[in-house]
Amino acid sequence: MVRLRYRKILNKVIKFLDDDETIAIHGSRQVGKTSLLHYLIDNYLKKNTPLSNIFYFDLEDFALLDLCNQGTDEVIKYLKGKAADFNKRVYLLIDEVQYLENPSSFLKLFYDRYKNRVKMVVTGSSSFLMKKKFKDSLVGRIIDFELFPLGFEEFLNFKDKTYNLMPESGAVHKEILPWYEEYVLYGGYPAIVLEENLEKKEIKLKQILNTYVKKDIRDIASIRDVVKFNNLLRMLASQSANLLNVSELSNTLGISKETVENYIFILESTYIVKRIYPFHRNIRSELTKMPKMFFEDTGLLNILINKTFSQTITGQLLETNVYTLFRKNLDPENINFWRTNNGQEIDFILNLPRNKTVPVEVKSNYLKKHLRPLQYFLEQYSLPQGYLCYLRRSDEMPKEKVRIIFPWEISRLF
Repeated sequence: MVRLRYRKILNKVIKFLDDDETIAIHGSRQVGKTSLLHYLIDNYLKKNTPLSNIFYFDLEDFALLDLCNQGTDEVIKYLKGKAADFNKRVYLLIDEVQYLENPSSFLKLFYDRYKNRVKMVVTGSSSFLMKKKFKDSLVGRIIDFELFPLGFEEFLNFKDKTYNLMPESGAVHKEILPWYEEYVLYGGYPAIVLEENLEKKEIKLKQILNTYVKKDIRDIASIRDVVKFNNLLRMLASQSANLLNVSELSNTLGISKETVENYIFILESTYIVKRIYPFHRNIRSELTKMPKMFFEDTGLLNILINKTFSQTITGQLLETNVYTLFRKNLDPENINFWRTNNGQEIDFILNLPRNKTVPVEVKSNYLKKHLRPLQYFLEQYSLPQGYLCYLRRSDEMPKEKVRIIFPWEISRLF
């Protein structure tokens, strides 16, 4: 029997279990949505709800898909036939809701007719498909959550390792480092984290990628020229953590700018890549206007760049991984970067609650020159604190307004 593991998103989800709104959880393939539903059932719902009032529908089961496509009344009849007690709240958890012919109408009708009796929790593999099928009629009826590959704390949990990720002990940091390096190289997809054999890790991650291209891209996004799409995907991998120049991609690949934009939109909507945009407050004329692009998982990035698992943590992989840690804690619009036309750059500018702006520079090793852009930015915007994020801490401490942290310590920023 597969062991179900706790995911941090549950802290947010369970707060809405007693509310009327439908809970929708979406994310990329193999990110753990099905396991999340089963964990929710076993560790929360069963404690206060009779089993006869808890239902799990996997819509890859054609019989259940056909039942739901027949409409809400038929589903209610089915639940009653399975001895559901509608004098108490019934929980209906639906996996892969995007397979419905009209999920928007189905969820709207369920909410409008049965919200006092049936609580729905649904998942979908593709944000692109769900957004395409979900209409404005669900506004006020649905609470959305995004599930990503494992964060580093979750990664350690899956490895049955327990650490305080902000230890004062240098010896503990040395113990954490190889685990973090593994996390960077192979990423956070649960099946990849749990697989110990390196060859099997690679095969499984390539299968996730191939299934994504064959199902989400060819079937769902209706892209027929998969070769050009794959060429763009590989080129974007080589540019993760760098400025995104759509015109340059268009010229290099021989496809129109409109097509490049469409492909990137699909990649963003299916949780493969994300654009972040320049920080602007003053001196706008000095700042670049192009976005930077990041992959959402460094294991996937490693495979795409090297066609196998490289064992070297490049600056590109490290910066991308730090981005994924920020992404799991902040909305994308609160993650920026700063780059002037004369070459000064800071990797991340975080916009935190209470109008707190925090610059973060990411490097493998400490050099004095890494301080200059941070010091300039802190002075320019009258900010009290900036951070240098390194894999290996230097004995030489930087200036007073700049602190050095390890990547696994970023939770101290939130």
